[in-house]
Amino acid sequence: MSVVTMKPLAEVTQEAIRILCKEMGLVNTVRFVNQFTVGYGNYTEEREQLFADLTLDDIITEIRRRKTQERSAP
Repeated sequence: MSVVTMKPLAEVTQEAIRILCKEMGLVNTVRFVNQFTVGYGNYTEEREQLFADLTLDDIITEIRRRKTQERSAP
């Protein structure tokens, strides 16, 4: 009998979206996911709080770092 390690839900969601994008394409993945989300909150306020202390260069650097990290992950 094998033991299954449970991943955090956020990680499972990211992996599922990555697989859906690969198999169905971005547009159909977005259409699929949208049927389960109704949206909430105020995106503009949340975005301003989230990125308040970051410059555009900081954000771009972080995006590039994460892409490099994804490519090197097994």
